[in-house]
Amino acid sequence: MTTESHVARRLPLIDARPRRAPSWRDEARAAISSLEALEARLELTDSEREGTRAAIAAGLPLSITPYYLSLIDPKDPEDPIRRQCVPRVEELREGDGELRDPLGEEAYSPVPNLVQRYPDRALLLVTDRCSVYCRFCTRARMVGRDGGARSEERLRPAIDYLRDHPEVREVILSGGDPLVMSTPRLQRVLELVKSVPHIELLRVGTRAPVVLPSRITPSLCRALRSFAPLWVMTHFNHPRELTAKSRAACERLADHGIPVMNQSVLLRGINDDAATLDALFRGLVRARVRPYYLLQSDVMRGTSHLRTPLATGLSKFVVDTPGGHGKVPLVPDSIVRREAGRTWLRTWRGVEVAYPDPSEP
Repeated sequence: MTTESHVARRLPLIDARPRRAPSWRDEARAAISSLEALEARLELTDSEREGTRAAIAAGLPLSITPYYLSLIDPKDPEDPIRRQCVPRVEELREGDGELRDPLGEEAYSPVPNLVQRYPDRALLLVTDRCSVYCRFCTRARMVGRDGGARSEERLRPAIDYLRDHPEVREVILSGGDPLVMSTPRLQRVLELVKSVPHIELLRVGTRAPVVLPSRITPSLCRALRSFAPLWVMTHFNHPRELTAKSRAACERLADHGIPVMNQSVLLRGINDDAATLDALFRGLVRARVRPYYLLQSDVMRGTSHLRTPLATGLSKFVVDTPGGHGKVPLVPDSIVRREAGRTWLRTWRGVEVAYPDPSEP
């Protein structure tokens, strides 16, 4: 045996195959979902620690993607990104007027997985999973614990309902976040909806550009483009969420001819000042995203510490009224009267609804 061959046999084999770049699925699987993992990355307060234990035990689940976690200041409990996704013990407190189903979706659900609160549009709930669970989620009653993506069989009653109701012309895919589904599965759902002849417009509600921008791949964009007219409704709440990666995700959608709109929720101590909102809306426009809604936070149980009094942004808001009565612009014709801690609003149906201000923290 020559010296060269002896040495060659002792050297470790080199794998010349190219390594696969991490995918959006890899990142979603790596999401922080335990107290131990969260504590290893952030300096938690007692409130966050107790709130996280409670959330994992029985509440709205904990999930934070590595990307979104990277935006958080690990030492600052008042960080605006952190307050959106890290549980607090305040979630265990039920404020005055707060509801398990603040928008009355269950009352307006004629068949499973479908909500119709307006004559010409319907909401199709295609999954209960998100890559990040926002602590102010209006569907905290159901997300994260109801079986994941809906099968075609589970969605069939909703599709049949749409087929039987020609007045419905627009369908909004929501959940959970539809973009946590695989692209083929999402395409199949869109095909089912588009098979209904009178459906003219599709909308997809997602926080993926904000919390998992790697999900917005060229192949996903091409798939969505094939179902035009289709709009993406995303959900940026703070200008620090507009990173180079998130802006690129929005621009990629726009480059494929997919209009992108944004809805923001007014959140106490996060974006409830004019300077923050100005920076957010200007940044969205630069990213080719249309600022569409600035919404008062829904009266969801355990969200008093995040909600603002209605008076904070009265001139700017559209309120999704408690009980599922629809959105009301806060203009004089919509405001019936004000009482201590409550504002009475008149909906588009002429119904008077009380909106309760949050309790003081």
